Amino acid sequence: MLEKTGVVKKQKGRVVKDSQIKTEMMKQMFKAAIDAAQPHLFMADALPTLKPEFDRLRQNPEARLVVLGCGKASAAMAAAFEQIVPQALHHRLEGLVVVPDGHEAETQYIEICCASHPVPDERSCDAAEQMLGIAQALAEDDLLVMLISGGGSALCSLPQPQLSLIQKQQITDALLRAGADITQMNAVRKHLSQIKGGRLAAAAYPARCISFGISDVPGDDVSVIASGPTVGDDTSCADALEVIDRFNIDIPDGMRAALENAETESVFSSDPKLSHSDYYLLATPAKSLQAAAEIAIKYGYEPVILGDALDGESRILAAEMAQLAAQKNEENPTTPLALISGGETTVTVRGDGVGGRNVEFLHALALQRACFGLAGDTDGIDGGAKVAGAIITPDTLARAEACGADAAAMLENNDSHRFFEQLGDQIITGPTLTNVNDFRVVLV
Repeated sequence: MLEKTGVVKKQKGRVVKDSQIKTEMMKQMFKAAIDAAQPHLFMADALPTLKPEFDRLRQNPEARLVVLGCGKASAAMAAAFEQIVPQALHHRLEGLVVVPDGHEAETQYIEICCASHPVPDERSCDAAEQMLGIAQALAEDDLLVMLISGGGSALCSLPQPQLSLIQKQQITDALLRAGADITQMNAVRKHLSQIKGGRLAAAAYPARCISFGISDVPGDDVSVIASGPTVGDDTSCADALEVIDRFNIDIPDGMRAALENAETESVFSSDPKLSHSDYYLLATPAKSLQAAAEIAIKYGYEPVILGDALDGESRILAAEMAQLAAQKNEENPTTPLALISGGETTVTVRGDGVGGRNVEFLHALALQRACFGLAGDTDGIDGGAKVAGAIITPDTLARAEACGADAAAMLENNDSHRFFEQLGDQIITGPTLTNVNDFRVVLV
């Protein structure tokens, strides 16, 4: 009897240790994905593009070197950019970058200011108005460097004259709660703005404009990142109206009339005012997924990268992922796999909870299949909570029941953040100063 008890204890100990190893591996994969997108590691990649421009500026002592930026990673990008500017040009370096509260970085020449995210505030308007004025004051020989990352749409917000900030906040919030994806959100925001959809680059013309970006969008579409302030927008006012009407969003009569009459059309990609503007991506979700895959290999797992553009409702993707995991396990039960994916899902908030696409994905996955999984936003903020994401293990539901949590009811209430808080399974990173969208891994 004692011998059997000892065997059980050893087996239980092995299970606990195995669980700890898998949990640690997933955390290291998430960290690797974030680290791969840190600006101080990749900003030097911009030097080959910038060198001819720096040489040109040296030959023209009157030309200005101006940096503007917006997004969750833009302050860190600005700090890294200052390190690659030649000493001889430091006295001409100036600029303004806007980030969410808590995402600041230490800079010497470029001013860092803060604004609200994901819903814009008065500071967002002030920053956007300053940037627009700076761009409009540039001359042909000047160089404008734009540092752009996810989150810039809300942080740099200057509504059209037909719209107040409060009205734009209400429209943005309504779209978020209705489950509009990033492309739909931006189709609307660009046409409600004086700065998005290529308008900032057009304002800087004929100055040279070079944009460096971090992608947080499916397919790395630069016109979508921060609503493309330096990229032509080939969506139309009619497209924006279609999204507004699809989600039954109320907008002021004056704004609707402006959209119907194409008065707020954004700058199309063929516009000559964009002929002096170029865009380069320095960090992408795909690079971060590959960095995570390398960690999985070190632990003896075969990584399967499913793509960096998975989207749709979080719960639906969870069901699809559960089915795929079962299929992979049946096909090859002896090979440990790590199913890795990125992209941006959506959550339609119908309950009293705050949503959160990563935690809702995991919550629904736990109800579908007992497995190990991690999902988190690489910027450290998932939905309306300052939590990056969470982890599930095969005993997640059992532990939830033991602590009195009704997993199914909490999911229906969009209360996944509180669900994982009760279990102690949240991932809290704080602001990561980068943003390459969501990261997910499911172990098979």
